[in-house]
Amino acid sequence: MGASWTALLIAVVGVAGTLGAALLTQNRADRTKRMELQAAAEQRREERGHAEELLRVEHARQAQRESLERRRACYIALNTATRQYLTAMNNHLHALRRGADAAVSLEQLETGRLSYRDVYAEAQMIVPDPVSRASSAVKRRLNSAYSEIREYETDPAAHAEELAAMEARLHQEVWPYLGAMKKSMRADLGVDD
Repeated sequence: MGASWTALLIAVVGVAGTLGAALLTQNRADRTKRMELQAAAEQRREERGHAEELLRVEHARQAQRESLERRRACYIALNTATRQYLTAMNNHLHALRRGADAAVSLEQLETGRLSYRDVYAEAQMIVPDPVSRASSAVKRRLNSAYSEIREYETDPAAHAEELAAMEARLHQEVWPYLGAMKKSMRADLGVDD
């Protein structure tokens, strides 16, 4: 029986080895497949994260472009309305100095003032602080000049000297602030001088 037990033992060991090798091979194949799937999943997560980051950056760039375009349009409107208001103020001042019927120039002045007020109100919601400070300085000077002109128009003949000096004062006291406002707008837009 010794030889038959040995042969049986050898056969069992052989079968167990063959089965064990098959199981080990299958186990390693499964582990390798799991690792490949995990690596692929990790790669997809990284790619998805990268794509999301690119999308976020593109959205930020788009928002920045839209903000710049909105500010640009606001600056154009504010600069135009300010200059038209100041021109209407000068025209009304000249009409008062000439002693002409100032009703038409007053109407244009009021139209320019209301247009400026509306554009300025919109700008307050859009423009950054440096431009807001510069436009606020312009507004204070325009309001002051407007009040004086309206005061002088009640009796232009009695205020002939003030009216004569007013045009020079507008050029000295308002135009430099308008230039500073324009400069701050251009700087915000990145326009080189």
